Order: sequence, then C-alpha cells, then structure tokens
Amino acid sequence: MNNIGDDPAGRSIADDPMAAEVARDRAEEFRRLAEEAREVRDHHREALEAIRQERERLRDTAETARIASEEARLAAETARKASEEARAATDAAHEAVVDAIRVTADTLNVSLEQMKVVEEMRRALRAIQDANKLETN
Repeated sequence: MNNIGDDPAGRSIADDPMAAEVARDRAEEFRRLAEEAREVRDHHREALEAIRQERERLRDTAETARIASEEARLAAETARKASEEARAATDAAHEAVVDAIRVTADTLNVSLEQMKVVEEMRRALRAIQDANKLETN
C-alpha cells in the first residue's frame, strides 16, 4: 500500500530529494488547479446571481405589464358601458324629437282646422253682410 509520503518504488519521499521536488510540484499544481476551480465556481456563482436578478427584473416587468393590461381592460369596459349609455341616450333623444315633431304636426293640423272654421265664419259673415246691404238698398 502506498502512503502519501511514499513513491511507487517503496522509497520514502524524504529520502529522495528528487521525489520530494516532484511531490512539491504536484502539490503546487493541485493547489493551482484548486484555485482555478474556486475562481470558476465564484464566476458561476456570480453568473447565477446575475441570472436570478434578471429573472426578478423580468418578473417585476411582467407584473407591471399585467397590471397595465388589467387597467386597460377596465378602461375599455368603462368606455364600452359609456358607449352603450350614450347610444341609449341618443335613442331616447331621437324618440323625443320624433314625438315632438308629431305633436307639432298635430298642433299645426288643429290650428289649420281652426283657421278653416274661422275662414268659413268670415265667409258666412260676409254673406250675411252682403245680404243685409242688398235688403237695405
């Protein structure tokens, strides 16, 4: 079995300066690789945090858009109701105008009939006056 301080030939690294140097170089390489791995891990952690923050911003933007959409929907519904009320008011005003025209026409007809009666009465009075003038002559 190899211990950490032994090389494959069974010699102790402490007895072999060359083996000790190789072990130091390997240890330095492992330390450097570990440092690079930490840097990569930190970089990934920062990237993940940036992604998380971007997702949060997108969620906030989506929520703002949803609220704006709901407000627009409510405004459209209010406008639709106002339009229906305006249409109903226009229909009622139209009916009122039609009724007013009918009443005016009826009033004019009554006035015309009264004028005809007055004209007939005037003719009758003239005829009576003409008859009286003839009798007195």
